[in-house]
Amino acid sequence: MQAEKVVNIYLEANPNPNSLKFVVNFMLVPEGQSYDFPDKESAENAPLASELHNYDYVDRVFYMNNFITVTKTEAVEWVEVRGKLKEHIQTYLESGKEILTKEIPDELFNESDSETVKKIKGILDEYIKPAVEQDGGAIAFHSYQEGIVKVLLQGSCSGCPSSTVTLKAGIENLLKRMLPEVQAVEAEGI
Repeated sequence: MQAEKVVNIYLEANPNPNSLKFVVNFMLVPEGQSYDFPDKESAENAPLASELHNYDYVDRVFYMNNFITVTKTEAVEWVEVRGKLKEHIQTYLESGKEILTKEIPDELFNESDSETVKKIKGILDEYIKPAVEQDGGAIAFHSYQEGIVKVLLQGSCSGCPSSTVTLKAGIENLLKRMLPEVQAVEAEGI
């Protein structure tokens, strides 16, 4: 008989009032990897995220390190739903079921990347990602063309009221300072 897994969860707020971090006492996915599920269809290889999307008030689910960020719709308040979500996540994790049924590739560097793209990815990885992760989100490189860097904002960053300020005042300023060829940073798919 398999011993039941002990799962401790605490909740952590972040700058996005519609997102909440459910932090657990063990790693859910390998360090530095993140998985964003903006809808039920995208969660086909993520059974827990798929189950959470069954709640009509769950807008997005995001996995990273030892936390799951859930973004809710505006229609409900956290006080009404956080207990139910915490219990669902805890019961699921205690059962020992996998949160991913298939490995989803995480590609940081590509051999065909230009030197500028490699530098941009390195700066995002070293300086930007840790701060964004603390707030329950993630940032991923999308593209670079003619001085414009496009990034994907995931987890609590997607739809966050302060993400535009973070993007322009923080990320864009840092990249421009470190790489003079960068003229602007834009978010894709928010």
